[in-house]
Amino acid sequence: MPIAFNEPLSFLQRITEYMEHVYLIHRASCQPQPLERMQSVAAFAVSAVASQWERTGKPFNPLLGETYELIREDLGFRFISEQVSHHPPISAFHSEGLNHDFLFHGSIYPKLKFWGKSVEAEPRGTITLELLKHNEAYTWTNPTCCVHNVIIGKLWIEQYGTVEILNHRTGHKCVLHFKPCGLFGKELHKVEGHIQDKNKKKLFMIYGKWTECLWGIDPVSYESFKKQERRGDHLRKAKLDEDSGKADSDVADDVPVAQETVQVIPGSKLLWRINTRPPNSAQMYNFTSFTVSLNELETGMEKTLPPTDCRLRPDIRGMENGNMDLASQEKERLEEKQREARRERAKEEAEWQTRWFYPGNNPYTGTPDWLYAGDYFERNFSDCPDIY
Repeated sequence: MPIAFNEPLSFLQRITEYMEHVYLIHRASCQPQPLERMQSVAAFAVSAVASQWERTGKPFNPLLGETYELIREDLGFRFISEQVSHHPPISAFHSEGLNHDFLFHGSIYPKLKFWGKSVEAEPRGTITLELLKHNEAYTWTNPTCCVHNVIIGKLWIEQYGTVEILNHRTGHKCVLHFKPCGLFGKELHKVEGHIQDKNKKKLFMIYGKWTECLWGIDPVSYESFKKQERRGDHLRKAKLDEDSGKADSDVADDVPVAQETVQVIPGSKLLWRINTRPPNSAQMYNFTSFTVSLNELETGMEKTLPPTDCRLRPDIRGMENGNMDLASQEKERLEEKQREARRERAKEEAEWQTRWFYPGNNPYTGTPDWLYAGDYFERNFSDCPDIY
């Protein structure tokens, strides 16, 4: 695809954005009760996809063997990812708390579907969070992301699908419904769900928007509020029915107007709120403050990074510096270099060897996964491939 559709980041860096609200993991780790821990883990799972909001630029496809590392001592974590497969494209990641309080890992295989006017990305692959102090593991899969009007009209994004987070030790489960937009955009960005115990008894209700905030409340107060709301809706329904003769358009999907912010039910507890974006975010591909720093190459960094790190990719660097022609030429050169390397391996009947991850089964779900082999931060990069 032409470089104009891209944003100056690799998909590996986009995955790292899961860590922006890592304080929620630290908070979960400090909670004595499993219900409170699940509340923080659910908030983290929603916050992990919040940076997608208005991000209509496509990240660069990682090259096979490409890596990305991030160490944030101020946020208490370090992170490593590697592109472990090209066909199908699979990105594996592993993050750990610097205070040895958590492990967060997984592999993502975005399955793309083109629906004429829109592109749907279904992020296959299991995400695992381990809270080491509590000897607990939580697993889930992210919602589907859809970009509308890829051919004509203003691009807009929605996420939908059901996310189920399971605590493998206690049997607690959190079920979150990311709502599709719906008619008149009434459900746009909404998330609703609940936490249940191993006997499926609802313990806590969760609601909000993945673009803004997440709240929670006990089931009795929630149901009582919803009952009152339905009574009011019944009176409004007659008016809406008059306006619903809307024809399907061949041109572009109307950009739904985001409804008023989340209506907070009295007695609710705030679980998470999105960070404010920098004032010039719209001119910078709608990046968050966390995202803006991801491609920064600080002085002396080149000496410690492996030669495969995204920050050293010349096409992304060219785009970040505003040199689109150079970026386009470099992207073409790198893709051709990758194809040539694949042809050479086929000739010699050699298999590609991943460096930091190996294929296996997820220890909690038993499903196929890519597991961290360790030793990345020992920094022995002598046998890293030359991919740039």
